[in-house]
Amino acid sequence: MGSGIAPLTVVAALSLAACSGPTPDPSAEASLPTEEMTIASIHTAMTEGRLTARQLVEGYLARIEAYDKRGPSLNSIITLNDAALARADELDAEFSRSGLTGPLHGIPFIVKDNYDTADLQTTAGSASLLGSYPPDDAFQVRRIRAAGAIVLAKSNMAEFAFSPYETVGSALPGYTLNPYAPNRVTAGSSGGTAAAVAAGFGAIGLGTDTGNSIRGPSSHNLLVGIRSTLGLTSRDGIVPLYLDHDVGGPMARTVADAVAVLDVIAASDPADAATVEADSRRAESYAAHLVEGALDGARLGVVRQLSETDTTDPEVHAAFERALADLRAAGAETLDIVVSELDEIPGDELWCSRFRYDIENYLASLTGPPVHTLQEIIDSGRTHRSIRGALRAFQGFEGPPEQNESCVIAGENGRRLAAGVRAVLDTNELDALVYPTWSNPPRLIGDLQTPAGDNSQDLSPHTGFPAITVPMGLVGEGYPGLPVGITFLAAAWSEPRLIELAYSYEQATHHRVAPTTVPPLDEAPRR
Repeated sequence: MGSGIAPLTVVAALSLAACSGPTPDPSAEASLPTEEMTIASIHTAMTEGRLTARQLVEGYLARIEAYDKRGPSLNSIITLNDAALARADELDAEFSRSGLTGPLHGIPFIVKDNYDTADLQTTAGSASLLGSYPPDDAFQVRRIRAAGAIVLAKSNMAEFAFSPYETVGSALPGYTLNPYAPNRVTAGSSGGTAAAVAAGFGAIGLGTDTGNSIRGPSSHNLLVGIRSTLGLTSRDGIVPLYLDHDVGGPMARTVADAVAVLDVIAASDPADAATVEADSRRAESYAAHLVEGALDGARLGVVRQLSETDTTDPEVHAAFERALADLRAAGAETLDIVVSELDEIPGDELWCSRFRYDIENYLASLTGPPVHTLQEIIDSGRTHRSIRGALRAFQGFEGPPEQNESCVIAGENGRRLAAGVRAVLDTNELDALVYPTWSNPPRLIGDLQTPAGDNSQDLSPHTGFPAITVPMGLVGEGYPGLPVGITFLAAAWSEPRLIELAYSYEQATHHRVAPTTVPPLDEAPRR
């Protein structure tokens, strides 16, 4: 499929230079290959008459055809939206009449396949849900479409979002591969979204995060990922794992793109009571906090309990120390702190294993689902072998959660951990805590034995506090290397300050580079 657009022929060297040097203005960025363009540069190119939504969609579809099932065969896409080109044509017609229709006009999205889409099946990565068409879109999907976005594809995921370590399920055979090193994992569970956005199969993506699943795959694929305060965005229409921890949000190549999406999806939803408090807490504009220089005078707490463990990879540790030096060079003060509750509360006493309760409520919301209960999912035999033991274990859950003893204990421990983090922030007058998103680089496909290094499970999910991961560089052998990320975390509703810090760090370092396995289509892919 031809793209009909000149930027696709620009050499990869231009792409890499643009990512590593000073931030270009949107008009300069518009000369980049399609796979590297930002929301701002796409809109600039459209306004200047050099790009249409159809050309953009065609360019991404051509890359998916070339690299997802062929070439490095990343295996990141479950379902393509056959109506994407028609929707692009509609948006182009509207643009010719009145200009941009919204803040996401013509922006092609990769949507994790646990977001309900009325026009596309929603499988949560499981063959047991193949052919399941929800009655309407998830709230966040409705929001991005109303803002002008195009749902280009539904992405692969760890089945039912169970695994933080790898992205494999039964809906799409095989593992999703990391475009920076196709013998490596993407992490989970939003690994399909991460691989697709990193490889330039879409402009931006939606993922979900119960314990790790936006931030881990973002870190493993050199992306920005935002897990916002629980309740800032709606969970309605997202296939649940543990509803008390589930958060949906953006995964992007830049902080600015992720924040542009956050501004759209952060909204009240009568179908999700958790969003009520956000009415009085939501910022008028998160994009207004995309300001450079915000690190000057910032106080950052370094969580050595997460950055220095017995299994921390030496190269990741060195990258984190360089990141701390970069933060200090930008004017920040760093202070080693201890969150005592991290050591005092057993990790398994922070989780309420409520999957059976939540998934059965979700299935009841569908019209004619292929399965109705967890037992029917088990009996179908249409699940990946790696999750069958967990499914049987979840079958023993007795709900509702507020009457389940382990859930009551988990809730109490989560509140205790949140109080401890707030005390550390307040006592030390800190703007945020920082730590490596993962303390180890992406594992080899199939390796579940070497140290994982997932730090994302420890603080944000149980406190409900927001956390943003930003590329911290590349480590290891090979070119360009294996991605690693740094996390900024603070108390509930602190997204404006976190955005300032994350954006300032990104602009001071420019660590993101494009993966070389999926170059512009005029170049032969590297193996």
